Amino acid sequence: MRGIRGATQAAANTREAIEEAVVELCQELTARNRLAPEEITWAIFTVTHDLDADFPARGARVQGWHQVPMICSQEIPVPGSMPRVIRVLLHVETRGTPHHVYLRGAQALRPDLHHGVPFKSAPPPKKPKRRAAKRPARRAGKPPRRSGR
Repeated sequence: MRGIRGATQAAANTREAIEEAVVELCQELTARNRLAPEEITWAIFTVTHDLDADFPARGARVQGWHQVPMICSQEIPVPGSMPRVIRVLLHVETRGTPHHVYLRGAQALRPDLHHGVPFKSAPPPKKPKRRAAKRPARRAGKPPRRSGR
Protein backbone atom coordinates (compact mmCIF):
# COMPACT_ATOMS: atom_id res chain seq x y z
CA MET A 1 0.00 0.00 0.00
CA ARG A 2 1.25 3.47 -0.85
CA GLY A 3 0.05 7.03 -0.48
CA ILE A 4 0.25 9.24 -3.54
CA ARG A 5 -0.21 13.00 -3.29
CA GLY A 6 -1.38 15.45 -5.88
CA ALA A 7 -2.58 19.03 -6.17
CA THR A 8 -3.73 21.49 -8.76
CA GLN A 9 -5.17 24.97 -8.94
CA ALA A 10 -8.61 25.68 -10.40
CA ALA A 11 -8.91 28.66 -12.71
CA ALA A 12 -12.07 29.87 -10.96
CA ASN A 13 -14.70 28.89 -8.41
CA THR A 14 -17.04 27.36 -10.97
CA ARG A 15 -18.25 23.82 -11.48
CA GLU A 16 -16.58 23.71 -14.89
CA ALA A 17 -13.20 25.00 -13.67
CA ILE A 18 -13.12 22.60 -10.73
CA GLU A 19 -14.09 19.66 -12.93
CA GLU A 20 -11.47 20.54 -15.53
CA ALA A 21 -8.71 20.79 -12.92
CA VAL A 22 -9.71 17.54 -11.18
CA VAL A 23 -10.04 15.55 -14.40
CA GLU A 24 -6.56 16.70 -15.47
CA LEU A 25 -5.12 15.86 -12.04
CA CYS A 26 -6.70 12.38 -11.96
CA GLN A 27 -5.52 11.60 -15.48
CA GLU A 28 -1.95 12.63 -14.63
CA LEU A 29 -1.94 10.66 -11.38
CA THR A 30 -3.14 7.47 -13.07
CA ALA A 31 -0.83 7.89 -16.09
CA ARG A 32 2.36 8.73 -14.17
CA ASN A 33 1.76 5.96 -11.65
CA ARG A 34 0.41 3.47 -14.19
CA LEU A 35 -2.70 2.95 -12.08
CA ALA A 36 -6.04 1.45 -12.96
CA PRO A 37 -8.98 2.85 -10.98
CA GLU A 38 -9.47 -0.54 -9.28
CA GLU A 39 -5.99 -0.21 -7.73
CA ILE A 40 -7.08 2.92 -5.85
CA THR A 41 -8.27 1.91 -2.40
CA TRP A 42 -9.65 5.37 -1.55
CA ALA A 43 -9.13 9.08 -2.22
CA ILE A 44 -9.39 12.11 0.01
CA PHE A 45 -9.84 15.47 -1.71
CA THR A 46 -9.45 18.80 0.01
CA VAL A 47 -10.15 22.28 -1.32
CA THR A 48 -9.20 25.71 -0.10
CA HIS A 49 -11.96 27.74 1.53
CA ASP A 50 -12.58 29.74 -1.68
CA LEU A 51 -13.71 26.69 -3.70
CA ASP A 52 -17.30 25.70 -3.01
CA ALA A 53 -18.96 25.50 -6.43
CA ASP A 54 -18.58 21.71 -6.69
CA PHE A 55 -17.19 18.59 -5.06
CA PRO A 56 -13.84 17.45 -6.49
CA ALA A 57 -15.02 13.83 -6.22
CA ARG A 58 -17.61 14.53 -8.92
CA GLY A 59 -14.83 15.48 -11.31
CA ALA A 60 -12.98 12.27 -10.43
CA ARG A 61 -16.11 10.26 -11.24
CA VAL A 62 -16.44 12.09 -14.58
CA GLN A 63 -12.84 11.03 -15.27
CA GLY A 64 -13.65 7.36 -14.59
CA TRP A 65 -13.12 6.69 -10.90
CA HIS A 66 -16.65 5.25 -10.53
CA GLN A 67 -15.92 2.61 -7.85
CA VAL A 68 -13.31 4.54 -5.85
CA PRO A 69 -14.50 5.54 -2.36
CA MET A 70 -13.91 9.29 -2.02
CA ILE A 71 -14.50 12.05 0.46
CA CYS A 72 -14.10 15.82 0.17
CA SER A 73 -13.06 18.24 2.88
CA GLN A 74 -12.01 21.84 3.28
CA GLU A 75 -8.45 22.94 4.08
CA ILE A 76 -7.67 25.17 7.03
CA PRO A 77 -8.05 28.79 5.82
CA VAL A 78 -4.48 29.90 6.57
CA PRO A 79 -4.02 33.64 5.83
CA GLY A 80 -1.90 34.18 2.73
CA SER A 81 -2.21 30.60 1.47
CA MET A 82 -2.48 29.87 -2.24
CA PRO A 83 -6.06 30.30 -3.51
CA ARG A 84 -8.25 27.80 -5.42
CA VAL A 85 -6.14 24.73 -4.59
CA ILE A 86 -7.45 21.17 -4.86
CA ARG A 87 -5.39 18.50 -3.13
CA VAL A 88 -5.77 14.73 -3.19
CA LEU A 89 -4.30 11.84 -1.23
CA LEU A 90 -4.67 8.43 -2.83
CA HIS A 91 -4.22 5.16 -1.01
CA VAL A 92 -3.24 2.63 -3.67
CA GLU A 93 -2.39 -1.03 -4.08
CA THR A 94 1.11 -0.78 -5.50
CA ARG A 95 4.65 -1.51 -4.47
CA GLY A 96 6.25 0.86 -6.95
CA THR A 97 7.72 4.25 -6.20
CA PRO A 98 4.91 6.80 -5.93
CA HIS A 99 5.00 9.68 -8.39
CA HIS A 100 3.34 12.68 -6.79
CA VAL A 101 1.72 15.14 -9.19
CA TYR A 102 1.52 18.91 -8.74
CA LEU A 103 -0.04 20.82 -11.63
CA ARG A 104 -0.69 24.40 -12.61
CA GLY A 105 0.10 26.90 -9.87
CA ALA A 106 0.18 24.12 -7.24
CA GLN A 107 3.68 23.22 -8.42
CA ALA A 108 4.86 26.02 -6.14
CA LEU A 109 3.54 24.09 -3.12
CA ARG A 110 6.18 21.40 -3.56
CA PRO A 111 9.30 22.76 -5.23
CA ASP A 112 11.14 19.61 -4.11
CA LEU A 113 9.10 17.59 -6.62
CA HIS A 114 9.76 18.13 -10.30
CA HIS A 115 7.11 17.05 -12.81
CA GLY A 116 5.91 14.18 -10.63
CA VAL A 117 9.35 12.68 -10.00
CA PRO A 118 9.97 12.17 -6.29
CA PHE A 119 12.69 14.28 -4.75
CA LYS A 120 15.60 12.16 -3.64
CA SER A 121 16.59 13.45 -0.27
CA ALA A 122 20.02 13.09 1.21
CA PRO A 123 20.61 9.81 3.00
CA PRO A 124 20.04 9.90 6.74
CA PRO A 125 23.08 10.90 8.77
CA LYS A 126 25.28 8.04 9.88
CA LYS A 127 25.22 7.16 13.51
CA PRO A 128 28.49 7.93 15.26
CA LYS A 129 30.64 4.90 15.84
CA ARG A 130 30.68 3.71 19.40
CA ARG A 131 34.13 3.70 20.83
CA ALA A 132 35.21 0.84 22.99
CA ALA A 133 35.87 1.79 26.57
CA LYS A 134 39.54 2.44 27.18
CA ARG A 135 41.21 -0.22 29.19
CA PRO A 136 44.00 0.67 31.51
CA ALA A 137 47.38 -0.08 30.05
CA ARG A 138 49.07 -3.18 31.39
CA ARG A 139 52.22 -2.66 33.27
CA ALA A 140 55.11 -4.68 32.04
CA GLY A 141 55.90 -7.73 34.09
CA LYS A 142 52.66 -7.78 36.13
CA PRO A 143 49.64 -9.94 35.32
CA PRO A 144 46.31 -8.13 34.83
CA ARG A 145 44.22 -7.63 37.96
CA ARG A 146 41.14 -9.73 38.37
CA SER A 147 38.02 -8.66 40.10
CA GLY A 148 37.56 -10.17 43.52
CA ARG A 149 35.34 -13.17 43.04
